[in-house]
Amino acid sequence: MKKLYIIGGCNGAGKTTASYTILPDILDCEEFINADEIARGLSPFNPDKAKIEAGRIMLKKIKSFIDAGKSFSFESTLATKSYFNIIERAKDEGYETTCIFFWLSSPELAISRVKQRVKEGGHDIPVNVIKRRYKNGIANFFDFYEETVDSWVFINNSNKKQEIIAEGGSNQLDVYNTAIWNEIKKQLNEYS
Repeated sequence: MKKLYIIGGCNGAGKTTASYTILPDILDCEEFINADEIARGLSPFNPDKAKIEAGRIMLKKIKSFIDAGKSFSFESTLATKSYFNIIERAKDEGYETTCIFFWLSSPELAISRVKQRVKEGGHDIPVNVIKRRYKNGIANFFDFYEETVDSWVFINNSNKKQEIIAEGGSNQLDVYNTAIWNEIKKQLNEYS
């Protein structure tokens, strides 16, 4: 079966790092589309300058994979609902859709991770943008993506060892860490 994996989570959550292991080794998915990586390829010394073009290329690649019926994955903070039509089209074309959401315990941890990434040569994100995307990503996951995809997994990536907090889909919910799940739901109530 054709599969679409959406790798979600705030800036600094470890989406890209985890994707390079999870996608090929565990999920047998060899195509990963990441606008940040595309921008770095277009303009290695100033990827911010290439963000818009990278976004266009990403959307073209997504369309071409769906047209070809090829399994693939893309990364997003899920801070907007802009991927709704893509997910719906993929489902209409017979794709099984899964969202893997990497959660961090606070926006401050996300900010700290991005600062560390910059020290290591990675791209920067303004603090206000990190905070907005952190909040919107969680809210959009629960308000939209959770119900749109066929299945999902919510992973705590706050510590060195990842932990699956909950997973679900098709009116099913399995919670493995109730304390953290309740903390996430509390955050959601604060953001709604």
